[in-house]
Amino acid sequence: MNLLVISRHDDLVERLRMAFEGTGHRILQASDPLEALAQDAWGQAQLLLVDAGGEPMDGYRLCRLLRGEARVLFRHLPIFLILDHAPTEQDRRAIEDADGDGFVTTRSTIQKLLNHLGPVLAGSTSHEESQYVPVLAVGLHTRLAQRAHNLLHHYGMEVHSQPTRNALEAQRVLKAPVLLLGLSAGGIQRGMATLTQLREENLLPYTILLGQVKDEAAQRRLLLAGISDWLPLPLSGPRLLHACKRAIEWKHARRIQTEYESAIHDLRERRSMLEIEAAALRNEVLTDPLTELLNRRAFDQNLEHAVRQWERHRRPFVLLLGDVDHFKLINDRFGHPVGDEVLRQLAARIRSALRISDLAFRIGGEEFAVLLSETSIKAGAEVAEKLRRRIDEDPVVLPSGQAIFPTMSFGLGGPGAMTIATLLAQVDKALYRAKHLGRNRVVVANQGEHPPPAISVGS
Repeated sequence: MNLLVISRHDDLVERLRMAFEGTGHRILQASDPLEALAQDAWGQAQLLLVDAGGEPMDGYRLCRLLRGEARVLFRHLPIFLILDHAPTEQDRRAIEDADGDGFVTTRSTIQKLLNHLGPVLAGSTSHEESQYVPVLAVGLHTRLAQRAHNLLHHYGMEVHSQPTRNALEAQRVLKAPVLLLGLSAGGIQRGMATLTQLREENLLPYTILLGQVKDEAAQRRLLLAGISDWLPLPLSGPRLLHACKRAIEWKHARRIQTEYESAIHDLRERRSMLEIEAAALRNEVLTDPLTELLNRRAFDQNLEHAVRQWERHRRPFVLLLGDVDHFKLINDRFGHPVGDEVLRQLAARIRSALRISDLAFRIGGEEFAVLLSETSIKAGAEVAEKLRRRIDEDPVVLPSGQAIFPTMSFGLGGPGAMTIATLLAQVDKALYRAKHLGRNRVVVANQGEHPPPAISVGS
């Protein structure tokens, strides 16, 4: 007998070999269910063991698949699931739902394996008769049905002949992968009705029509209704056998395709969830929680990228550094919660004044930065002045109704024959000069003050 083990537990497989190969049984191994599906590895297996857990298909799902319509040949194949723990009540309910036969654990000793699986292997021959592939025959004369039975039984297929009126009920029970359809009772219309009923119940198998239909219009209707193959009468034994084998191979290919599509769908869903989680994590890592602007880490990354784009493609950008004037006085006078509210409202004003392609950052306590892409120094100075005026002209109104009048100073510069550190130093020097000149103004690195000094901070 052959035992197929679909498992990554090599130590358990080795104990199974020691337990059963000495008594004439053979152990076959596959690493996962999809590999076994692709190889059709269980073609000669009398017992199947599969890991209960696994990705993208676990053992319970595989068990349900083998018990279902697509694997009628293995409806009675003993299937045991491999657990890395003792079976729980939840495990027992799950295997009952999957129509499995039992469990083995990864820690089972050789003696336990012999005691547990030995009787199953000893009695496996009792299932041989039930493992014939069912073939449903509908609308065939008795003699033709008997001939089909005699031809196919020798090759592991069992023909179940039914009158046309019983086709749907019989297929609900058999779930046969192959239908032999004759037109002896009721003609084409009755055959069409049978195909329609089966298709509406999602029970239509691979259908082989036995007989002649001379009218081309009727032929087209039958093909559209679900006929997959066509054999003329008198019936040729080799052609019938070939058609039935082709039908089973087609079902097998469809089953593999369905499982792979399901696995791919699961992987795509998992990838989407991981991308969502990664985006959320990235957003959390790169976002300042108080102002919801990008943080210092994001600033360093984006500034480095902007400099590389300048060096390779001469894509211009402008760097603004801004600092809230006399922010310590705001905190000391009104308290840190008010200071936080001021920062939140200033951040919102900065963000709303920029283009979608521009980036705003909070890089320190009251320090902000802005990267303006594809922008000249002159245009950057105009943006900085617009930001300065927007902050200066509108007070921050607290929930209590009190108004605070913060201002900001800005330094700005653009790329040149310099490193990132040099650029930062020059723009920071321009910001320091704006502070030194009286605050609430914009200074361009290496170009002096722009525009003329404005009013000082109010409170």
